[in-house]
Amino acid sequence: MTTFIAGFQSLSKRPRHRYPNRIATPVLLAQAIGAVFLLDCGVQGPPQPPRLEVPQRITDLTVFQVGHTLEIRFTLPQQALDGERLTRPLEIEILRAHLPTGSPLPKSPPLAPWTRLLPGQWARYANARSVTYPAALSEDEFKSGRGGESIIAIRTLTRGFRHRALESEPSNLVRLRVLDVSGPVDQMRGKTTETAIELSWQPATKTLGGFEVMPLAGYRVYRSTTGKPGSFHLVGESKEPSYLDRDFEFGRAYSYQVRALFKEGGTIAESEPSQPYEVIPRDTFPPARPTGLTALYTGGAVELVWTANMEKDLAGYYVYRRENGEQYSKLKKELLRTPILRDSSVKPGHTYFYRVTAVDLSNNESQPCEEVEVETRN
Repeated sequence: MTTFIAGFQSLSKRPRHRYPNRIATPVLLAQAIGAVFLLDCGVQGPPQPPRLEVPQRITDLTVFQVGHTLEIRFTLPQQALDGERLTRPLEIEILRAHLPTGSPLPKSPPLAPWTRLLPGQWARYANARSVTYPAALSEDEFKSGRGGESIIAIRTLTRGFRHRALESEPSNLVRLRVLDVSGPVDQMRGKTTETAIELSWQPATKTLGGFEVMPLAGYRVYRSTTGKPGSFHLVGESKEPSYLDRDFEFGRAYSYQVRALFKEGGTIAESEPSQPYEVIPRDTFPPARPTGLTALYTGGAVELVWTANMEKDLAGYYVYRRENGEQYSKLKKELLRTPILRDSSVKPGHTYFYRVTAVDLSNNESQPCEEVEVETRN
Protein backbone atom coordinates (compact mmCIF):
# COMPACT_ATOMS: atom_id res chain seq x y z
CA MET A 1 0.00 0.00 0.00
CA THR A 2 3.00 2.32 0.57
CA THR A 3 3.85 1.86 -3.11
CA PHE A 4 0.32 2.87 -4.06
CA ILE A 5 0.41 6.09 -1.96
CA ALA A 6 3.82 7.08 -3.31
CA GLY A 7 2.62 6.52 -6.85
CA PHE A 8 -0.53 8.51 -6.25
CA GLN A 9 1.44 11.41 -4.82
CA SER A 10 3.83 11.45 -7.76
CA LEU A 11 0.91 11.52 -10.19
CA SER A 12 -0.87 14.32 -8.33
CA LYS A 13 2.23 16.54 -8.38
CA ARG A 14 2.73 16.41 -12.15
CA PRO A 15 1.92 19.60 -14.13
CA ARG A 16 -1.58 19.62 -15.55
CA HIS A 17 -0.41 21.04 -18.96
CA ARG A 18 1.34 17.73 -19.83
CA TYR A 19 -2.08 16.01 -20.19
CA PRO A 20 -4.14 17.93 -22.72
CA ASN A 21 -6.83 15.28 -22.54
CA ARG A 22 -8.50 15.51 -19.12
CA ILE A 23 -9.69 11.90 -19.41
CA ALA A 24 -6.09 10.58 -19.29
CA THR A 25 -5.51 11.40 -15.62
CA PRO A 26 -8.22 9.17 -14.09
CA VAL A 27 -7.41 6.41 -16.59
CA LEU A 28 -3.75 6.35 -15.58
CA LEU A 29 -4.72 6.50 -11.92
CA ALA A 30 -7.00 3.48 -12.27
CA GLN A 31 -4.29 1.56 -14.12
CA ALA A 32 -1.80 2.30 -11.34
CA ILE A 33 -4.20 1.16 -8.64
CA GLY A 34 -4.91 -2.06 -10.53
CA ALA A 35 -1.22 -2.79 -11.02
CA VAL A 36 -0.51 -2.27 -7.33
CA PHE A 37 -3.25 -4.66 -6.26
CA LEU A 38 -2.06 -7.28 -8.74
CA LEU A 39 1.47 -7.04 -7.40
CA ASP A 40 0.60 -6.96 -3.71
CA CYS A 41 -2.36 -9.33 -3.52
CA GLY A 42 -1.68 -11.93 -6.23
CA VAL A 43 -4.16 -13.46 -8.66
CA GLN A 44 -6.90 -15.63 -7.11
CA GLY A 45 -8.88 -18.31 -8.95
CA PRO A 46 -12.58 -19.01 -8.59
CA PRO A 47 -13.71 -20.34 -5.14
CA GLN A 48 -13.68 -24.13 -4.72
CA PRO A 49 -16.64 -26.00 -3.20
CA PRO A 50 -15.96 -27.79 0.13
CA ARG A 51 -14.94 -31.47 -0.10
CA LEU A 52 -17.72 -33.98 0.61
CA GLU A 53 -16.29 -36.84 2.70
CA VAL A 54 -18.84 -39.56 2.02
CA PRO A 55 -17.36 -42.80 3.51
CA GLN A 56 -16.87 -45.86 1.37
CA ARG A 57 -19.22 -48.80 1.93
CA ILE A 58 -18.34 -51.52 4.50
CA THR A 59 -18.18 -54.99 2.93
CA ASP A 60 -16.94 -57.35 5.69
CA LEU A 61 -19.73 -57.18 8.28
CA THR A 62 -20.28 -60.32 10.38
CA VAL A 63 -22.76 -60.86 13.24
CA PHE A 64 -22.55 -63.67 15.80
CA GLN A 65 -24.82 -64.41 18.77
CA VAL A 66 -23.26 -64.96 22.21
CA GLY A 67 -26.01 -65.35 24.82
CA HIS A 68 -28.14 -62.19 24.87
CA THR A 69 -25.54 -60.28 22.83
CA LEU A 70 -24.85 -59.89 19.12
CA GLU A 71 -21.13 -59.51 18.40
CA ILE A 72 -21.01 -57.16 15.41
CA ARG A 73 -17.64 -57.09 13.65
CA PHE A 74 -16.47 -54.95 10.72
CA THR A 75 -13.60 -52.84 9.42
CA LEU A 76 -13.97 -49.07 9.36
CA PRO A 77 -13.47 -47.36 5.99
CA GLN A 78 -10.33 -45.29 5.54
CA GLN A 79 -11.29 -43.49 2.34
CA ALA A 80 -14.17 -41.42 1.02
CA LEU A 81 -15.94 -42.04 -2.29
CA ASP A 82 -13.58 -39.57 -3.98
CA GLY A 83 -10.66 -41.90 -3.21
CA GLU A 84 -9.09 -39.49 -0.72
CA ARG A 85 -8.45 -40.31 2.94
CA LEU A 86 -11.19 -39.57 5.46
CA THR A 87 -10.27 -36.71 7.81
CA ARG A 88 -13.55 -36.06 9.60
CA PRO A 89 -14.76 -38.08 12.63
CA LEU A 90 -16.84 -41.14 11.78
CA GLU A 91 -20.22 -41.99 13.23
CA ILE A 92 -21.62 -45.52 13.03
CA GLU A 93 -25.23 -46.56 12.54
CA ILE A 94 -26.40 -50.14 13.09
CA LEU A 95 -29.44 -50.86 10.92
CA ARG A 96 -31.93 -53.65 11.43
CA ALA A 97 -35.01 -55.14 9.78
CA HIS A 98 -37.21 -58.04 10.91
CA LEU A 99 -38.26 -60.77 8.48
CA PRO A 100 -40.92 -63.47 8.70
CA THR A 101 -39.27 -66.85 9.33
CA GLY A 102 -38.36 -68.58 6.09
CA SER A 103 -39.18 -65.62 3.85
CA PRO A 104 -36.84 -64.80 0.96
CA LEU A 105 -34.40 -61.95 1.37
CA PRO A 106 -35.87 -58.83 -0.28
CA LYS A 107 -33.71 -56.78 -2.61
CA SER A 108 -34.29 -53.67 -0.49
CA PRO A 109 -35.11 -54.73 3.09
CA PRO A 110 -36.80 -52.05 5.22
CA LEU A 111 -33.73 -51.25 7.29
CA ALA A 112 -34.24 -48.89 10.20
CA PRO A 113 -31.72 -47.35 12.63
CA TRP A 114 -31.19 -49.52 15.70
CA THR A 115 -28.12 -48.03 17.39
CA ARG A 116 -25.94 -45.00 16.69
CA LEU A 117 -22.36 -44.74 17.95
CA LEU A 118 -20.47 -41.45 18.10
CA PRO A 119 -16.65 -41.47 17.73
CA GLY A 120 -16.11 -41.42 21.47
CA GLN A 121 -18.48 -44.36 21.92
CA TRP A 122 -17.16 -46.85 19.34
CA ALA A 123 -13.44 -46.14 19.93
CA ARG A 124 -13.34 -48.41 23.01
CA TYR A 125 -14.39 -51.37 20.85
CA ALA A 126 -11.84 -50.72 18.08
CA ASN A 127 -8.45 -52.30 17.52
CA ALA A 128 -6.83 -50.19 14.79
CA ARG A 129 -9.61 -50.16 12.12
CA SER A 130 -11.27 -53.38 13.28
CA VAL A 131 -14.38 -52.98 15.46
CA THR A 132 -16.14 -55.63 17.57
CA TYR A 133 -19.25 -54.09 19.08
CA PRO A 134 -21.41 -56.07 21.57
CA ALA A 135 -25.01 -55.14 20.83
CA ALA A 136 -26.98 -56.36 23.85
CA LEU A 137 -30.55 -57.54 23.27
CA SER A 138 -33.08 -56.52 25.87
CA GLU A 139 -35.31 -59.21 27.37
CA ASP A 140 -38.18 -58.08 25.15
CA GLU A 141 -35.95 -58.06 22.05
CA PHE A 142 -34.66 -61.53 22.87
CA LYS A 143 -38.14 -62.94 23.45
CA SER A 144 -39.64 -61.37 20.35
CA GLY A 145 -36.64 -62.23 18.18
CA ARG A 146 -36.14 -65.79 19.45
CA GLY A 147 -36.69 -68.11 16.53
CA GLY A 148 -37.32 -65.18 14.19
CA GLU A 149 -34.97 -63.70 11.62
CA SER A 150 -33.41 -60.27 11.25
CA ILE A 151 -31.29 -58.42 8.74
CA ILE A 152 -28.33 -56.44 10.14
CA ALA A 153 -26.33 -53.81 8.25
CA ILE A 154 -23.86 -51.02 9.08
CA ARG A 155 -23.70 -47.48 7.76
CA THR A 156 -21.03 -44.89 8.55
CA LEU A 157 -21.27 -41.13 8.15
CA THR A 158 -19.35 -37.88 8.55
CA ARG A 159 -20.66 -34.38 9.10
CA GLY A 160 -20.36 -31.70 6.40
CA PHE A 161 -21.46 -28.07 6.05
CA ARG A 162 -23.89 -27.02 8.78
CA HIS A 163 -23.51 -30.47 10.41
CA ARG A 164 -25.19 -32.16 7.46
CA ALA A 165 -24.87 -35.97 7.53
CA LEU A 166 -22.85 -37.51 4.68
CA GLU A 167 -23.86 -41.19 4.78
CA SER A 168 -22.24 -44.20 3.18
CA GLU A 169 -24.23 -46.89 1.45
CA PRO A 170 -25.41 -49.71 3.78
CA SER A 171 -22.89 -52.53 4.22
CA ASN A 172 -23.31 -56.12 3.14
CA LEU A 173 -26.43 -57.62 4.68
CA VAL A 174 -26.22 -60.32 7.39
CA ARG A 175 -29.24 -62.54 7.94
CA LEU A 176 -29.47 -63.70 11.54
CA ARG A 177 -31.69 -66.05 13.52
CA VAL A 178 -31.67 -65.66 17.30
CA LEU A 179 -31.36 -69.04 19.05
CA ASP A 180 -32.51 -69.93 22.56
CA VAL A 181 -29.03 -70.83 23.83
CA SER A 182 -28.23 -72.06 27.33
CA GLY A 183 -26.77 -70.13 30.19
CA PRO A 184 -23.02 -70.31 30.84
CA VAL A 185 -21.37 -73.54 31.96
CA ASP A 186 -20.34 -73.77 35.59
CA GLN A 187 -17.84 -75.35 38.00
CA MET A 188 -14.75 -75.15 35.83
CA ARG A 189 -11.93 -77.40 37.07
CA GLY A 190 -8.42 -78.14 35.89
CA LYS A 191 -5.77 -80.76 36.43
CA THR A 192 -2.19 -80.66 35.20
CA THR A 193 -0.61 -83.81 33.86
CA GLU A 194 2.77 -84.32 32.28
CA THR A 195 1.37 -83.83 28.77
CA ALA A 196 -1.80 -81.73 29.10
CA ILE A 197 -3.98 -79.41 31.16
CA GLU A 198 -7.19 -81.39 31.70
CA LEU A 199 -10.26 -79.12 31.90
CA SER A 200 -13.78 -80.13 32.90
CA TRP A 201 -17.04 -78.30 33.69
CA GLN A 202 -20.71 -78.69 34.54
CA PRO A 203 -23.12 -78.10 31.60
CA ALA A 204 -26.07 -75.74 31.96
CA THR A 205 -29.48 -77.43 32.17
CA LYS A 206 -31.77 -74.54 31.13
CA THR A 207 -31.94 -72.24 28.12
CA LEU A 208 -32.21 -68.48 28.46
CA GLY A 209 -35.91 -68.89 27.68
CA GLY A 210 -36.32 -71.26 30.63
CA PHE A 211 -36.61 -74.51 28.67
CA GLU A 212 -34.67 -77.76 28.95
CA VAL A 213 -31.43 -77.69 26.96
CA MET A 214 -31.77 -79.81 23.85
CA PRO A 215 -28.73 -81.76 22.60
CA LEU A 216 -26.15 -79.13 21.76
CA ALA A 217 -23.39 -79.17 19.16
CA GLY A 218 -20.56 -79.15 21.70
CA TYR A 219 -18.35 -76.68 23.46
CA ARG A 220 -15.74 -74.12 22.46
CA VAL A 221 -12.72 -73.50 24.68
CA TYR A 222 -11.05 -70.08 24.74
CA ARG A 223 -7.69 -69.27 26.33
CA SER A 224 -5.76 -66.17 27.38
CA THR A 225 -2.31 -65.61 28.85
CA THR A 226 -3.39 -62.39 30.58
CA GLY A 227 -7.02 -63.00 31.58
CA LYS A 228 -8.01 -59.53 30.35
CA PRO A 229 -11.35 -59.04 28.53
CA GLY A 230 -10.94 -59.28 24.78
CA SER A 231 -7.74 -61.34 25.05
CA PHE A 232 -9.34 -64.81 24.89
CA HIS A 233 -8.79 -66.80 21.69
CA LEU A 234 -10.37 -70.04 20.51
CA VAL A 235 -8.04 -73.01 21.11
CA GLY A 236 -10.36 -75.95 20.45
CA GLU A 237 -13.76 -77.63 20.53
CA SER A 238 -15.10 -80.65 22.38
CA LYS A 239 -18.23 -82.80 22.16
CA GLU A 240 -18.01 -83.61 25.87
CA PRO A 241 -17.80 -81.31 28.93
CA SER A 242 -14.03 -81.74 29.09
CA TYR A 243 -10.97 -80.71 27.08
CA LEU A 244 -7.25 -81.55 26.95
CA ASP A 245 -4.97 -78.59 26.22
CA ARG A 246 -1.67 -80.11 25.12
CA ASP A 247 -0.13 -76.87 23.85
CA PHE A 248 1.15 -75.34 27.09
CA GLU A 249 4.30 -74.49 29.02
CA PHE A 250 5.00 -75.31 32.64
CA GLY A 251 5.17 -72.27 34.91
CA ARG A 252 3.11 -70.03 32.60
CA ALA A 253 -0.32 -68.73 33.67
CA TYR A 254 -3.37 -69.52 31.52
CA SER A 255 -6.98 -68.40 31.83
CA TYR A 256 -9.79 -70.41 30.22
CA GLN A 257 -13.40 -69.71 29.28
CA VAL A 258 -15.89 -72.20 27.86
CA ARG A 259 -18.99 -71.52 25.75
CA ALA A 260 -21.72 -74.00 24.86
CA LEU A 261 -22.17 -74.29 21.08
CA PHE A 262 -25.57 -74.44 19.37
CA LYS A 263 -26.44 -75.09 15.72
CA GLU A 264 -29.83 -74.85 14.07
CA GLY A 265 -30.06 -75.04 10.32
CA GLY A 266 -27.33 -72.77 9.02
CA THR A 267 -27.21 -70.68 12.22
CA ILE A 268 -24.47 -71.06 14.83
CA ALA A 269 -24.59 -69.41 18.25
CA GLU A 270 -22.82 -69.67 21.60
CA SER A 271 -23.79 -69.30 25.21
CA GLU A 272 -22.26 -66.59 27.31
CA PRO A 273 -18.74 -67.52 28.47
CA SER A 274 -18.09 -69.22 31.78
CA GLN A 275 -16.28 -67.42 34.55
CA PRO A 276 -12.53 -67.39 33.78
CA TYR A 277 -10.60 -70.29 35.24
CA GLU A 278 -6.89 -69.66 35.85
CA VAL A 279 -4.24 -72.32 36.20
CA ILE A 280 -0.44 -72.21 36.43
CA PRO A 281 0.80 -75.69 35.48
CA ARG A 282 3.71 -76.83 37.64
CA ASP A 283 6.20 -79.43 36.52
CA THR A 284 6.25 -82.00 39.29
CA PHE A 285 6.84 -84.94 36.97
CA PRO A 286 10.29 -86.56 37.10
CA PRO A 287 11.95 -88.08 34.03
CA ALA A 288 11.89 -91.80 33.37
CA ARG A 289 14.43 -93.87 35.28
CA PRO A 290 17.60 -94.47 33.23
CA THR A 291 18.18 -97.91 31.70
CA GLY A 292 21.03 -99.99 30.32
CA LEU A 293 23.65 -99.16 32.96
CA THR A 294 26.90 -101.16 32.57
CA ALA A 295 30.15 -100.97 34.59
CA LEU A 296 33.61 -102.18 33.55
CA TYR A 297 36.83 -101.99 35.58
CA THR A 298 39.79 -101.29 33.33
CA GLY A 299 43.01 -99.32 33.58
CA GLY A 300 42.57 -98.63 37.29
CA ALA A 301 39.11 -97.03 36.88
CA VAL A 302 35.45 -98.04 36.47
CA GLU A 303 33.89 -97.07 33.14
CA LEU A 304 30.12 -96.41 33.41
CA VAL A 305 27.79 -96.17 30.40
CA TRP A 306 23.95 -96.12 30.17
CA THR A 307 21.17 -95.37 27.69
CA ALA A 308 20.40 -91.67 27.26
CA ASN A 309 16.98 -90.36 28.32
CA MET A 310 14.81 -88.73 25.63
CA GLU A 311 12.91 -86.08 27.63
CA LYS A 312 13.00 -82.60 26.05
CA ASP A 313 13.49 -80.92 29.43
CA LEU A 314 16.28 -83.24 30.58
CA ALA A 315 18.97 -81.42 32.55
CA GLY A 316 21.37 -84.29 33.26
CA TYR A 317 22.20 -87.24 35.52
CA TYR A 318 23.44 -88.05 39.00
CA VAL A 319 25.60 -91.13 39.60
CA TYR A 320 25.51 -92.77 43.04
CA ARG A 321 28.03 -95.27 44.48
CA ARG A 322 28.30 -97.41 47.59
CA GLU A 323 30.40 -100.22 49.03
CA ASN A 324 29.21 -103.21 51.03
CA GLY A 325 27.33 -102.09 54.15
CA GLU A 326 27.37 -98.40 53.19
CA GLN A 327 24.73 -95.89 52.01
CA TYR A 328 24.70 -94.50 48.48
CA SER A 329 26.30 -91.11 47.94
CA LYS A 330 26.75 -88.91 44.87
CA LEU A 331 30.02 -89.30 43.00
CA LYS A 332 29.75 -85.70 41.72
CA LYS A 333 27.70 -82.76 42.96
CA GLU A 334 27.39 -81.40 39.45
CA LEU A 335 24.94 -82.87 36.94
CA LEU A 336 26.45 -85.02 34.20
CA ARG A 337 25.36 -83.82 30.76
CA THR A 338 26.17 -87.09 28.94
CA PRO A 339 25.40 -90.75 29.85
CA ILE A 340 29.01 -91.72 30.54
CA LEU A 341 31.37 -91.48 33.53
CA ARG A 342 34.90 -92.65 34.41
CA ASP A 343 35.27 -93.30 38.16
CA SER A 344 39.01 -93.16 38.85
CA SER A 345 38.58 -92.82 42.62
CA VAL A 346 38.13 -96.58 43.16
CA LYS A 347 40.66 -98.73 45.00
CA PRO A 348 41.86 -102.18 43.92
CA GLY A 349 40.40 -105.20 45.67
CA HIS A 350 37.04 -103.61 46.46
CA THR A 351 33.44 -104.25 45.37
CA TYR A 352 31.39 -101.21 44.32
CA PHE A 353 27.69 -100.74 43.52
CA TYR A 354 26.39 -98.04 41.16
CA ARG A 355 23.06 -96.58 40.10
CA VAL A 356 21.98 -93.51 38.06
CA THR A 357 19.06 -91.04 38.21
CA ALA A 358 17.84 -88.52 35.62
CA VAL A 359 16.99 -84.89 36.50
CA ASP A 360 14.88 -82.41 34.48
CA LEU A 361 15.03 -78.61 34.24
CA SER A 362 12.54 -78.25 37.12
CA ASN A 363 14.91 -80.27 39.33
CA ASN A 364 12.62 -83.30 39.41
CA GLU A 365 14.72 -86.43 39.96
CA SER A 366 13.75 -89.84 38.63
CA GLN A 367 13.80 -93.15 40.39
CA PRO A 368 17.27 -94.80 40.21
CA CYS A 369 18.05 -97.37 37.60
CA GLU A 370 18.79 -100.96 38.51
CA GLU A 371 21.91 -101.38 40.56
CA VAL A 372 25.09 -102.78 38.99
CA GLU A 373 28.05 -104.36 40.79
CA VAL A 374 31.73 -104.32 39.82
CA GLU A 375 34.89 -105.74 41.46
CA THR A 376 38.21 -103.92 41.21
CA ARG A 377 40.55 -106.91 41.18
CA ASN A 378 44.28 -106.50 41.53
